[in-house]
Parts: sequence; C-alpha cells; structure tokens
Amino acid sequence: MPAVEGTLTEFLDGQISALGGVDPALGRFATTTRDLVLARGKRLRPTFAYWGWRGVAAPGEPVEPVLPALAALELMHTFALVQDDVMDGSATRRGNPTAHRVFAGQHSDAGLLGDPDQFGVTSAILVGDLCLVWADQLLARAALPAATLFAARAGYDRMRAEAIAGQYLDVLGEAAPGTWSLERARLVARHKTASYTVQRPLQFGLALAGRTEAGVAAVDEAYNRYGLAVGEAFQLRDDLLGVYGDPVVTGKPAGDDLRTGKPTALLMLAHELADPAQRAELARDCAEPVARRAEVIAETGAVARVEALIQLRVAEGIDALADAPIHDETRVALTDLAVTATHRPT
Repeated sequence: MPAVEGTLTEFLDGQISALGGVDPALGRFATTTRDLVLARGKRLRPTFAYWGWRGVAAPGEPVEPVLPALAALELMHTFALVQDDVMDGSATRRGNPTAHRVFAGQHSDAGLLGDPDQFGVTSAILVGDLCLVWADQLLARAALPAATLFAARAGYDRMRAEAIAGQYLDVLGEAAPGTWSLERARLVARHKTASYTVQRPLQFGLALAGRTEAGVAAVDEAYNRYGLAVGEAFQLRDDLLGVYGDPVVTGKPAGDDLRTGKPTALLMLAHELADPAQRAELARDCAEPVARRAEVIAETGAVARVEALIQLRVAEGIDALADAPIHDETRVALTDLAVTATHRPT
C-alpha cells in the first residue's frame, strides 16, 4: 500500500530528526530502526485493516484520516518481528540481517567495548520497544472522532495482548514439547498469528469506520470468522515454509523450527501420523541434520494433511463473507487476499 508506505516514511523521518537533535547516536539508532520498518514486507496487516474499514465505509470516503492508524499496525508488526528474532536467534528477516545482527555488526565496526552479540540483543529489544511507542503515537494522529478512536484503540490493545500471549505459548512449547498437542499448536497459531495478522486488523478497520447502524455486528462476526480461519491458514503455510521454504524466496532461514524442536502444528501432525520407526527418528536430538527430519515429516503424510487443512480453512474464511453486509469490492478483495496470503511460494 503506497499510501501507508508514505505515511510511515514521513512519520519515521520526523522521529529520526527529533532523536538526532538530542544526540547523533540516537539519530543513527532511529535510522536503523526506520530501515528495519521499511524493509521489504507484505504489509498484510495494514491491508487487512484497510479492507475492514473499506467494507463498511461510505462510497468515496477518503482514506487519509485513517492512514496513520493503518500504518501504526506495521510499527507494531516490526516490534513483534524484532522480538521474535531475538527469541529465536534468527540470522535473517526479509532477506536482510535481523536487528540484533545489524547492531552486533555496528558494534564490531565501531570497535566498541564489550560483547557485540550482547550489544546487538540489547539494542534490538530497544528497537522493539521504540516501535511499540511509535505505533501508539502514530495511531493517535488518525483524524477521527475521539469516540471512534477510543473504540478502535480497545481492539488494538486486545490485539497486542493476544499476540504477546501467543508468543509466550510459542516459547513455552519449545521448553515443554512433550506436553504439547496438535490442538495446542493450533491455539498458538490462532493467538500468535491469526489474531494480529488477519482477525483483529479487520475488526480494527471496522472500528475505524465508526459505524453504529444495524448490520455492524454481523460484519464484525464475519470478519471474526474469516480472520481466524485465514489467519490460521497463514500460520500453517508459515510452518511449511519454515521447513521446506527457499530462504532466497522467503527471506528467512529454513529449518530453524526443526533445529529448536518447536512443536508446530506440522510437527505435531507428523508425530500423530508417524509409524514407530518414523516416530523414533523424529524423537532424535534436534541437533541432527534437519534434512532427514524434513523427509520423515513428509513421509508421514503430515505435509499433505497441512496442505489440506490450509485449503479447508481458506474455504471456511471465504464462506464467512458470503452473506456479510459489506461492499462487493471488499468481498472480492478479501477473497483474493485469503488465497494469496496463504499460498506463498517456497
């Protein structure tokens, strides 16, 4: 969305100027943060929020008043990505070094004292914190009635809390994989990804429209059903890409989930479907080469089952829009998004 990109760029340039005026080092810190935010990305969350808004907005209603709110979702997303990369120790994101790697490199290049990796992690955490603050500031710039902004903010806060809750469950799953199940893995997917990628952005967009007439509840419910279904399909596709994706295409490493033993829905399904020999191979030390583990997962039939589940959830999401009282162009756009967002190339 070019309009969101422009809003982000203008806002971030202002923040760089403000922090740089305090100290040149802060200006460089803010510039690095801006580069992380503006690195190539799908901008899915602002896009879903836009269509959530456009679905009930009056024909021809200008988007400019809501642009800051839409763009704020991308800052929140950067917060989540940076923190996730620190927790996972990931090396790349969007085809570039992750935030903690960038700052570790800056530390080494400048010949600073101490451990470059520790400096990188500490700086990346601060980047995430800053992006969350900036998201709040940008959201407040939306030119909307106070009551509308307050209602949207309530949904925004719920979305943030759910994303953090899902992330904690994700971390817990790695620490206690023996207690995990397929249903719990899908619960993580619904909170960590579906909530803040599709479901809540759509409802956030609806709240930004400020509509109170009859039919809004039906739209909210349709967005809820669509968002949960498509959001889960999105995460299931991510599970597959995390094992079988080409890093050149996806922009992030493949095999990290297998190396850490993360109990994704894909891995949980593989354990359920595996025969004793396959289950024994999957139970081996996660430090073993991941290529064979990936082969075993496919041999169990788990990949095919996940593909089928993705198709089912996408169909359920599209079906949820069939009778929703939204503009036809929004129905078409969300139908297309359900497919394109969940069928990313490997």
